[in-house]
Amino acid sequence: MPEASESGQADAAKQQPPGLRDRAAGVGGNAQTGRNLRWSLTPIAREDLLLSVVMPVFNEQDTLEAIVKLVREEPTPKELILVDDGSTDQTLEILRRLETEPGIRVLRHERNRGKGAALKTGFAAASGNVVLIQDADLEYDPKDYQSLLQPILDGRADVVFGSRFLVREYARVHLFSHYLGNRFLTFCSNVMTGLNLTDMETCYKVFRREVVEQLSLKSRRFDVEPEITAKVARGRYRTYEVPISYAGRDFSEGKKISWRDGLTALWAILKFRFVR
Repeated sequence: MPEASESGQADAAKQQPPGLRDRAAGVGGNAQTGRNLRWSLTPIAREDLLLSVVMPVFNEQDTLEAIVKLVREEPTPKELILVDDGSTDQTLEILRRLETEPGIRVLRHERNRGKGAALKTGFAAASGNVVLIQDADLEYDPKDYQSLLQPILDGRADVVFGSRFLVREYARVHLFSHYLGNRFLTFCSNVMTGLNLTDMETCYKVFRREVVEQLSLKSRRFDVEPEITAKVARGRYRTYEVPISYAGRDFSEGKKISWRDGLTALWAILKFRFVR
């Protein structure tokens, strides 16, 4: 067959979506570092996978040992990075025991600085080629890791969000006000970012290491969720959603997020539309 002409190739490139065209040309969201993620398949072989699980911890004495046990029982090769964010209960004693176990690292903030600050500390310490966020309660099940990782291992995704609203097996029924709040914040985030997520506020967010290196988090508290989402959108990373199981707790069981955090998240959605 005759080879395509240079002008024909150029016309074809112009017809590609901007993100595909930019990465094919070697420019785009993270080109300034010389490291580019591409829209072509970029698989990770399972034997090459090391998962860094970053877990912010603040006063979780009732659930910490149980969730760490579940994470360690999940079969993916991993390191577990526990970031204590100034706990004042028996969490510190539990962490002292846990950090003697292989594959567990414990980092500490002397005072409470918020989930965003804990994630920033954990991300900086991560050595895996894939990074996953895990809360220290029992709302999210590590059995979902395999599904969350699959789009990245297949080379199709750079970022994966676990959605509590794409129900696969089960989800605890919660107050309608909580549901509306989450869906409203996700809607506002989608308007600002151009993404089509069903669950922006989810804990389960998974990243190729190259993405984490570009995030440069500024938020200290729960407003880190819209910040991450905005920066993922701005980086034009290949983003997938996967349904996850969810067993949410209520305030009597130790849930910490409140309506005030919702207002903060709303402000962050607007702010990070423009702030890099």
